[in-house]
Amino acid sequence: MNETGDDEAVPEGGGDRGGAQGLTDRDRAVLSVERRSWPGPGAKERAIREQLGLSPARYYQLLNALLDDPRALAHDPVTVNRLRRVREERRARR
Repeated sequence: MNETGDDEAVPEGGGDRGGAQGLTDRDRAVLSVERRSWPGPGAKERAIREQLGLSPARYYQLLNALLDDPRALAHDPVTVNRLRRVREERRARR
């Protein structure tokens, strides 16, 4: 099921371009996946494939780009700021 409750995958092109703060349906769906907590290993990756129709590698590329997008920050500041902190902590450990 995708963010809107439909069983269809969000298209690679992103679908609607006029949504919240200019984010595509796909962008909002990616942020929605990140808001959820996941019960165990593999559940999130399975949801990424089934709900979004993306490989996990492509998903994380899109997510990383969203973290730098001010529209994503305006749409979901709690999730974006949390993920930015995690990303910065990982970079600092390298």
